[in-house]
Amino acid sequence: MIYYKSKEEIELLRESSLLVGKTLAEVAKAIRPGITSLDLDKIAEQFILDNNAKPGFKDYNGFPNSLCISVNEQVVHGIPNKKELRDGDIISVDCGVLKNGFYGDSAYTFAIGEVKPEILKLLRVTKECLLLGIEHAVVGARMGDIGSAIQDHAEKNGFSVVRELVGHGLGKNLHESPEVPNYGKKGRGIKLQEGLVLAIEPMINLGRKEVMQDKDGWTIITADRFPSAHFEHDVAVGKDKADILSTFKYIEEVLNNKN
Repeated sequence: MIYYKSKEEIELLRESSLLVGKTLAEVAKAIRPGITSLDLDKIAEQFILDNNAKPGFKDYNGFPNSLCISVNEQVVHGIPNKKELRDGDIISVDCGVLKNGFYGDSAYTFAIGEVKPEILKLLRVTKECLLLGIEHAVVGARMGDIGSAIQDHAEKNGFSVVRELVGHGLGKNLHESPEVPNYGKKGRGIKLQEGLVLAIEPMINLGRKEVMQDKDGWTIITADRFPSAHFEHDVAVGKDKADILSTFKYIEEVLNNKN
């Protein structure tokens, strides 16, 4: 069942989504070679609690941490651990919060130190895929318009789109209907209506599209062990233009100051 949100509920979703962006910016400040993903998880959790919210992922279906941190060939759902991050790694950091009864959910893939040009291109194209998909989150469009835009741009650049994992509706529940595939055909799928809030999150692989689950029961990895990137925004479907509720502004201010 799809839950359409009122304007007041969308503003609460915006507040939660913006807190996710600020949390990821705190994580961005600390990212460097030698730090562990568990260190980053602790920073995020404390920041979320200090802002009168709860980590949205912790204990969700038994997930043990506040962030999903996926390194290199890990696509999503990576469990933070004590292994040090290295120069040349990429890490996808996915964060969720629950505040005032509504969830925010956003992800950003970071490059650590000097990263190979083809991997930097993967990050750039994946973010472009997200923004191209968001352009179609308008009243009267079809869900397939979003997926088609993402898939076309990824494949045009020589990358592949994960099929087994998709975006989702967002609201009082972390995962609501409908599913938001990152592939599809224009003009197919449900018609988008005002009040629909979606978490759009392309997961794009450098190599083949196939993925598998790690033995830890959570982490999804590429079958060919090539790197994968993941960017995610929360979006309210608008009459003429999508309303992006989350932001990368705080993250990219930190990254620009570090460079």
